[in-house]
Amino acid sequence: MSRPNLLYIMTDQQRWDSMGCSGGWAKTPNLDRIAAEGVQFSNCVTASPICVSARVSLATGRYPHTTGVWDNAVYTLPPDSPTWMRAVRDLGYRTSLFGKTHLHPLSIKGVDLREQEHLLHAWGLDDVDEISGPRASAWGMSHMTARWEALGLLDAYRIEHEERFAEKPYMVRPSSLPLEEYADVYVGRMATEYLTAYDRPEPWSCWVSFGGPHEPWDTPEPWASLHRPEDMPEPAPKLPHDPSRPASSLDRWAGILTPDFEPGEERRLRADYAGNVSLIDDQIGRLLAAIEARGELDNTVIVFSSDHGEMNGDHGMIYKMNFFDGAVRVPLLVRTPESVGSALAGTVNDSPAECIDIGPTLVEAAGGVVEHEQFGQSLLSSLDGSRHREDAISEFQREIMLMTDDWKLVVNESGEPYLLFDRNADPDETNNLATEPGAEDIRRELKGRMLERLVQSQVVIPW
Repeated sequence: MSRPNLLYIMTDQQRWDSMGCSGGWAKTPNLDRIAAEGVQFSNCVTASPICVSARVSLATGRYPHTTGVWDNAVYTLPPDSPTWMRAVRDLGYRTSLFGKTHLHPLSIKGVDLREQEHLLHAWGLDDVDEISGPRASAWGMSHMTARWEALGLLDAYRIEHEERFAEKPYMVRPSSLPLEEYADVYVGRMATEYLTAYDRPEPWSCWVSFGGPHEPWDTPEPWASLHRPEDMPEPAPKLPHDPSRPASSLDRWAGILTPDFEPGEERRLRADYAGNVSLIDDQIGRLLAAIEARGELDNTVIVFSSDHGEMNGDHGMIYKMNFFDGAVRVPLLVRTPESVGSALAGTVNDSPAECIDIGPTLVEAAGGVVEHEQFGQSLLSSLDGSRHREDAISEFQREIMLMTDDWKLVVNESGEPYLLFDRNADPDETNNLATEPGAEDIRRELKGRMLERLVQSQVVIPW
């Protein structure tokens, strides 16, 4: 059999439990199919619970403490940066990207992504149609927004966003765009059309990067009404106030992350969010059908993940920028030609994994190895159920989280523990043990493991 094609499907701000095959409250038959034909990694952690730092780490295989990108800074990944995309291209693949990268600034008014395509080529992507996220598309230009402008839709989109964010950013209200022009439909359509028409001798590697289900909560019909708020899970309760808890990013971002919800509003947010996930799932189904019609699905490696999660009311919070599971854990599915129809199909690997493991996985599937210094580990050897990692780390604004099978520890920028959860006894993360007198030993042990991880990646944090 010839070398496999590579399909990397990525969403933006999708939490780990928002699939039928994981949490069960979002309808995702096509993602469930990928899981049933491959392996689900149920404890995958993002490198950072915010877009830019997570995506820079994903592209390079390096942690925020290595890249120096700790948040949504105005940052451009240098053109000569080693990436998994370039490694795949160097192996003889024709590489493509449809959707969002956020490896360079999107939120500057007047930016035109069509003028930045040289950057994507330098990072290792041959054929590209890049979009901004839902917010930045209101003021930046791309092939997609130029289409909206030609159709007379762009001004209404801009007005709707201005009204939404001036009044109530987290309101549930359908987009002004018709369904067929909604950003996630555009990305799915462009990728499907590209693969349907693909006629080159090289095997293809296609990265399809949806902008949803990132807020705003603007899912169009009929998807907005697919899930009922009353069927959504009850949000995890807020943590009790603890005056002894060390200062952290939770305090700095409290006003933005913790709105005053109306009764039942969290479930309305989650129902709309689930509808966006299902809309994207439908686009994934169309993409799979196109590959199957080409006779190539049996020879295609598929990886699915997201950059970070979304709180959707858990602990009284929205957005991300914290280390609770809703923000830091993401879905991860790996399906290979060998897994389909085998004993591996439909299995779940519960050991920790990290998003930076995706690049080395795709490079190995292409027949190579990542040669630049990076810290991701290919997932292919763990498809048989063997342990992938003993722990996983995530970072944001110089704070660090370490997650094991049993525990999660988070320290602030001074190295002081401010969150500690027993993951087995307290899966909803409602009992913070960070300042409990009886938890000194486990805090000391986990912090030691955290320091070992930092030293292994050649950085010493001066705590």
